[in-house]
Amino acid sequence: MVRTRLAIRIHSFLERKFPERRVFLKSDTDTRFVRLRPETQLIAFSGAVVFVAWSIVATAIVLMDSIGGGNFREQAKRDQITYRERLNALSQERDARAEEALAAQGRFNAALAQISSMQSELLTSETRRQELETGIEVVQTTLRKTMTQRDENRKALEALQADTQEESSARLRAATAPIQMEFMTNALAETAEERDQIEADAQAALDQRRELELELELLNERNDQIFRQLEEAVAVSVSPLDKMFRSAGMPPDRILEQVRRGYSGQGGPLSPLALSTRGEEPTADELRANSILGQLDQLNLYRMAAQQAPFSSPVNLGLVRQTSGFGYRRDPKTGGRRLHKGSDFAGKTGTDIYATADGVVTHAGWQSGYGKLVTIQHAFGIETKYAHNSNLRVKVGQRVSRGDHIADMGNTGRSTGTHLHYEVRVNGKPINPMIYIKAARNVF
Repeated sequence: MVRTRLAIRIHSFLERKFPERRVFLKSDTDTRFVRLRPETQLIAFSGAVVFVAWSIVATAIVLMDSIGGGNFREQAKRDQITYRERLNALSQERDARAEEALAAQGRFNAALAQISSMQSELLTSETRRQELETGIEVVQTTLRKTMTQRDENRKALEALQADTQEESSARLRAATAPIQMEFMTNALAETAEERDQIEADAQAALDQRRELELELELLNERNDQIFRQLEEAVAVSVSPLDKMFRSAGMPPDRILEQVRRGYSGQGGPLSPLALSTRGEEPTADELRANSILGQLDQLNLYRMAAQQAPFSSPVNLGLVRQTSGFGYRRDPKTGGRRLHKGSDFAGKTGTDIYATADGVVTHAGWQSGYGKLVTIQHAFGIETKYAHNSNLRVKVGQRVSRGDHIADMGNTGRSTGTHLHYEVRVNGKPINPMIYIKAARNVF
């Protein structure tokens, strides 16, 4: 009974809102009508409202997605342009640093050649000074002998004159006096000429000595200027290398000691200077030159150490982009969180891949997960891995140098696209490769 009353009330309400309507359908022979009850009108109205609402919502979603997609693409284009500009700036900066390094190397070579020339001039000046001192000593000895002989002749003359005065015979005095006087006159004249010649030679020797001393003073000033330039050049060259190793977490003292033990041979143009052959203490210039040579030896050790550590990039950074760094990330295959032990660089298939340091190839082939893999063992317990390659260009046991073309970029192994997976391991422990690459960014 209650349900019937409720149905009657609902029907009355619907009749007020949706009165019953009839739609007449007339043909040539007959006329019919369709009765539209309130319930039927309600269902039709509700369906129309639902369809219109769905159309509005769908249209809004499509418009919002289109607008959002357009903004996202524009933002992506702007980011890509910014990224390219930054890569171009970094490339220009790298080229500028490389040109500065080449210029510094040229200045260093020129200074080293000038030092060799100055060393030869110093040896020649030392020899001339020794010869001059010997000549002065000979002149002074001859002068002393001549003065002694002159004094002896004077004494003999005085004695002869005394003896002549004591003689009583006037005839003997008259006969011998002219001969003795002529002899003494000639002897005194020869002695005076020898004295004048010796004094002139001594004065010429003193003038020559003063000229040599002035020449040595100018030579010392040039040497001091060369030493200062060399010291500044060595300091400018060593400081960035020392900072590079410290930034990479490699103590320079320990690294240089390892390199020195590996290259223990001595000799060559950087041997310590020893200009004196008389057992004398080294001069200030010799000590200064030996100090510069020691710093040059340290610079050479830095150069050899830098060749054996992975400070360069495995790819041309202007042709690729870094898609993933070192550390924990979401696994692209499983979606779980796991440690990414290297850095990923995406590029075109076949992009050249280079060795980042001198070393020996210990693996060149397929390895599960890595695909086609190249592993290189370097000094200081460092090992580098180059994974997902399409083609390998080295063999196991082959010795490679920094910058050698070792593989081509590909998409082999556990990979979602063409890229290089690059790892650096120290004593088996994975290290962030960008530490080494960024440490050398302003050096090479």
